[in-house]
Amino acid sequence: MAYRKLGRRADHRRAMLRNLVTSLLEKERIETTLARGKTVAALAEEMITLAKRGDLHARRQVMSYLLNEDVVKKVFDTTAARYGDRQGGYTRITKIGPRRGDASPMVVVELV
Repeated sequence: MAYRKLGRRADHRRAMLRNLVTSLLEKERIETTLARGKTVAALAEEMITLAKRGDLHARRQVMSYLLNEDVVKKVFDTTAARYGDRQGGYTRITKIGPRRGDASPMVVVELV
């Protein structure tokens, strides 16, 4: 299977992932389930890699995915500069145990 379906229709899944990636890049730390966390970490790394490129086309690509222009500005100005010499591995996934309601494995996804 090429990607995780996360129990959602395609439009709902895309909207949920856009929200999660935007929140991760804005707050630099989110708590979510393991499957969502792995997907979000990969997408956030793509956005940071595009931001490191820094050209207009990369900015438009990131802006078409993220929901907030202030977050796009933050990613291009501060986050890309912070990871300028790093070749990937911008996120960390830490397991924090099962969720109380349904015992789903929970993780913290954060920028390194």
